[in-house]
Amino acid sequence: MSTRTPDLQGQDALPVLGSRYVDVDALPWRKGAGEGIEWKVLLEDNERGLKTALIKWAPGASLPLHEHVDIEQTFVLEGNLCDEEGECTAGQYVWRPSGSRHRAWTTKGCLLLAVFLKPNVFLEKPQTVPAAEAKSA
Repeated sequence: MSTRTPDLQGQDALPVLGSRYVDVDALPWRKGAGEGIEWKVLLEDNERGLKTALIKWAPGASLPLHEHVDIEQTFVLEGNLCDEEGECTAGQYVWRPSGSRHRAWTTKGCLLLAVFLKPNVFLEKPQTVPAAEAKSA
């Protein structure tokens, strides 16, 4: 089975069609796609590109210009997530269509739940958030 939860203890012994109960607290934080970004991968299917993750951003963390090859969904649990089009705060949800491009950053730090149908394609190298953008968020 190509769909799994990395670091989930005992999942190889589960029946193919059995439910996977994930103790999220027991999963380790792993380095994410940018400086100050960590994630816990809750589900991944590398053959299809599907990934669901809990992602933690430190205040001021950012991602460079990237493209969403397929739909991306984000629910912000804490803090704020910003891009050129707006700000998503705790309790809010944003989704982006296939082919959309943006830079993303946080001024306060954030914790979010994200669902990717395909991995992002990064079009720039990591950079810092311009001061004017950070202040306007």
